[in-house]
Amino acid sequence: MNFAGAGTLFRKEILRFWKVAVQTVAAPVLTAVMYLLIFGHVLEDHVEAFPGVGYTSFLIPGLVMMSVLQNAFANSSSSLIQSKITGNLVFLLVTPLTPATWFVAYVGASMVRGLAVGAGVFLVTLWFAPLRLAEPWWIIVFAALGAGMLGSLGLVAGLWAEKFDQVAAFQNFIIMPMTFLSGVFYSVKSLPGLWQTVSHLNPFFYMIDGFRRGFFGVSDVSPWLSLAVVGGSFCVAAAIALRLLSSGYKLRS
Repeated sequence: MNFAGAGTLFRKEILRFWKVAVQTVAAPVLTAVMYLLIFGHVLEDHVEAFPGVGYTSFLIPGLVMMSVLQNAFANSSSSLIQSKITGNLVFLLVTPLTPATWFVAYVGASMVRGLAVGAGVFLVTLWFAPLRLAEPWWIIVFAALGAGMLGSLGLVAGLWAEKFDQVAAFQNFIIMPMTFLSGVFYSVKSLPGLWQTVSHLNPFFYMIDGFRRGFFGVSDVSPWLSLAVVGGSFCVAAAIALRLLSSGYKLRS
């Protein structure tokens, strides 16, 4: 591990998204607030996902985690595809940076962006409904693992894609559906049996459910099961990303 190189690349990736913070941080926060205003207003008096928990309160952790996941993925995937298309990736290829160094820098920066957006969504939406921190350690664990997993998937997408359309397709047809079908807006226990089974095959469900457990102390499944699924999924995504980086997959062509 080249720690000096990892730190330099990490700072470069942080500056890349922070220089356009209105687009990369403020805009996702506004989008989440719009979801909250619309769904909260319509369903607050009609849905009780957990006993004693208002729908708006239930919705906020889901929106926070959804923002974390989507922005962590967007950061690493957009950075790689931009570098490939503009041709400046060659300046990284000639450096003595190992695949592990690339991984740590790109995924680390993705985690920072995802968590920054998530924190922004959380702070803004606190005005709309009360929240308690029943088991805050689960909040930290699932936010970090979720951001790391989506940052790794963003690396995979960025390495695989050859144009922006392919990254957009990866996000729109894989990441977005899995996020929206993970229980962000509802408890999976309210679904028919077949769709509950389908939801339990979605690793994003366990991220959302485990993260929500930290706020309310209740969840649809055991947080330890969620931790096992999310941790295993992160390891798989990280291993694939490292393997592609090590092989130079679509980096030198």
